[in-house]
Amino acid sequence: MSEVITIGEPLVTFCSEEPDVSLADALEWHKIMGGAELNVAIGVKRLGHTVQYISRVGEDPFGEFVKKTIASHKVGTEYVSYDPDHWTGHQIKQRVTKGDPQVFNYRKNSAACFLTKDIINKVDLSDVKIAHMSGIFPSISDTAEETFRTLFKRLNDNNILTTYDPNLRDTWKSHDYMVKTENELAGYADIVMPGVEEGKILMGSDDPEEIADFYLKGERTKTVIVKIGSKGAFVKTADGDKYTVAGFHVDQKDIVDTVGAGDGFALGVITALLEGKNMKTAVMRGNAVGALQIQTPGDNDGYPTPDGLKKFYTEQGVTEE
Repeated sequence: MSEVITIGEPLVTFCSEEPDVSLADALEWHKIMGGAELNVAIGVKRLGHTVQYISRVGEDPFGEFVKKTIASHKVGTEYVSYDPDHWTGHQIKQRVTKGDPQVFNYRKNSAACFLTKDIINKVDLSDVKIAHMSGIFPSISDTAEETFRTLFKRLNDNNILTTYDPNLRDTWKSHDYMVKTENELAGYADIVMPGVEEGKILMGSDDPEEIADFYLKGERTKTVIVKIGSKGAFVKTADGDKYTVAGFHVDQKDIVDTVGAGDGFALGVITALLEGKNMKTAVMRGNAVGALQIQTPGDNDGYPTPDGLKKFYTEQGVTEE
């Protein structure tokens, strides 16, 4: 089995080739693989760790593309199954020269929405050290939410370290249900990683320490890492330790696409913890991977290899402790 496991929906993504043209007007596209949890899995593998991905895709050309692409990144596909009755989720994404791109999803009633909890008992957790959980997958259907909760319970029952990224999406059945459920699910995780804007939506404040205090009330949560954009991240633990880890400066002219930065942050933290680094160093790595990702056009193109990460640190004049 693998060191890391995650569950999510892979999305075949058609990216516009024309900068700053609306999705309605764009005519030229190229196809890539997307999906937040899959981004994390790809980045974890790129930094030298083993990872398994749980999902379901359609028995269609997109589904075949997904499985081939995941395998090409050497991410485990043992728990990625085919669904003959439902299509593979996909999306179109705008190309922009600054800011966040417009994205439109085609995922209602997709194959991943019908991934049942039966698969969870088949998952081998024997070597898993960290599980990354995200609020996207449980939002796509009642079935997906049930499967997600079943996996979370198994992870907790086996005392496997869990990280949780709210990753807010408009796929929840209602805003109120999203707030209630996201906050409940976060409480099942050992490490919670919200952004300040997510905090404002989920608990009413964009103050990093207030957000941290809110999530530290969770039944299992021991550490909250609040992402504060270019400023870096604020960390607070159940023991009362608190500190800010500064972000890495990226010139505005070098920012290509912000998609994947949050996933890069998560995988940076996860891989550093796997390597026995302390939390402050793990958050620094998260900031580094996020900074690298926003300088590339794809969802995960900027995630580094160990040599690439070392090169970035050398350029920045820092080292990991």
